[in-house]
Amino acid sequence: GKTFTGWQGDTDSYEIVDGAIRCKAGKGGNLFTNGRYGDFGVRLQFQLPPGGNNGLAIRYPGTGDPAYAGFEVQVLDDSDAKYATLKDYQYHGSVYGVVPSHRGYQRPVGEWNFEEVVVRGSRITVTLNGSTIIDADLAGLPTHLGDQHTGLHRTEGHFGFCGHGDAVGFRDIKLRELPAAK
Repeated sequence: GKTFTGWQGDTDSYEIVDGAIRCKAGKGGNLFTNGRYGDFGVRLQFQLPPGGNNGLAIRYPGTGDPAYAGFEVQVLDDSDAKYATLKDYQYHGSVYGVVPSHRGYQRPVGEWNFEEVVVRGSRITVTLNGSTIIDADLAGLPTHLGDQHTGLHRTEGHFGFCGHGDAVGFRDIKLRELPAAK
């Protein structure tokens, strides 16, 4: 929460404010770890502005769109009217284009939320404010993103943030590698 040491990518599109990494309003792009991870867990807090949109890049290879080249866990104020027609796999916490999340656990816009994502082999668990909103095995699941979604079954890559032009903040980020799934 002090520098971008350990991060790469679109560092000019993000800023550090009060110990949080925040996407600059009107900017976007991908900010991702220098390290690559196979099985890992990440705990963090996030804060959304009204209508805010970002994402967690999972096993991102470092090039291309993380939602397709790896996979993305949505970070979204899906209560905003502009998102009234989302598909179920686009709401906050969903594995974008693949697995819909359980809804109703997000705090009001502007408050800090606590999220944990654990990836072991092909299994992903997403916990939001103490409630499990995704627990799925991605092996063999279809994607709604078509043939472009080449990274769904990647076994390693970078962790990061997928900015969409909104001032979404992340703080207290703790990532740890886990022993490989058996």
